[in-house]
Amino acid sequence: GRMAVGAVITSPSGQVHPLSRALHAVGCNNEAELRALMAALSEAQALGARQVKLFTDNSILVEQLGDSLDRALPARPIERLEALFMEARVLMRGFDQVCLNWVPRHRNGQADALARAALGMLPKVSVPRKRRR
Repeated sequence: GRMAVGAVITSPSGQVHPLSRALHAVGCNNEAELRALMAALSEAQALGARQVKLFTDNSILVEQLGDSLDRALPARPIERLEALFMEARVLMRGFDQVCLNWVPRHRNGQADALARAALGMLPKVSVPRKRRR
């Protein structure tokens, strides 16, 4: 579907830099997540960051990039997106330290809302599940 990126960049001082941009392209969720990560890295670099902690709810990004600075080939490459993953690895190498972390989707709501807003969509409303006894 249509793609947009959303990210929340927070400086060590606590200053927040929201990133919300429509890409005017179509692709899969993994591509959109990867492009959001790359946009956040580029923005952090432009802000002068030398160390970054990245949080994503996309486990494929963590599998592909999590230890990309330590080994040449990622786990289970996704051929269609490999050029983008290579570009992301190059961006990551531009920092002194990069830490990539997976977080549950419900903890990534702010970035998701920014991506949806870039497409003119309302944020998703999560309905708490009832626990079974």
